[in-house]
Amino acid sequence: MFTGITRGTFPITRIERTPGRLSYAVALPPQLTAGLELGASVSIDGVCQTVVALGDGEVAFDAIEETLRVTTLGALNVGARVAVERSFKVGDEIGGHEVSGHIIGTGKVIDVRTSGGTHDLRIEVAAEWMKYILPKGFIAVDGSSLTVGETSPTGWFEVHLIPETLRLTNLGHKVAGSRVNIELDARTVAIVATVERVLAQRGLG
Repeated sequence: MFTGITRGTFPITRIERTPGRLSYAVALPPQLTAGLELGASVSIDGVCQTVVALGDGEVAFDAIEETLRVTTLGALNVGARVAVERSFKVGDEIGGHEVSGHIIGTGKVIDVRTSGGTHDLRIEVAAEWMKYILPKGFIAVDGSSLTVGETSPTGWFEVHLIPETLRLTNLGHKVAGSRVNIELDARTVAIVATVERVLAQRGLG
């Protein structure tokens, strides 16, 4: 599990593409590799990835076909910077919300606005996701825990980014047409699903 508080962006140093798999390495500083072990979980642009190799300031991962299908990882290239978060431990402060790193799919940035010290993104997603994306609710975009702003049932929502979020993530570099990884808030999904099930059982759905 993760908190959705990205620790910074770091460069891809190696990539190897084979059928159905992407093997890649990320250069991480000592504070993010301290105590890291093979098999540990790390969030890369919001995607939960398993450490497969360590050494020389690099941490290596493999992304399999299903991961490549539903996330943006397949578009990575050497030199690109990815947002990184280590998994949290019991007792750690959860500054954002609980994030699993299980991406439902990608959204597309359709508008970018900067004014009054904020940087706003409007993101288009599948319309069927919108029942889980509520104003003032939580959502994870490229692994960052964000509060949802305005929404539309036709299939878009907005997020308002503060300077600290822009400093620690890639979100400030997104332009219209950019793809981002989306993880819905698990608690909201569970509540909506429960209400729908109860209404269906009562013949009200």
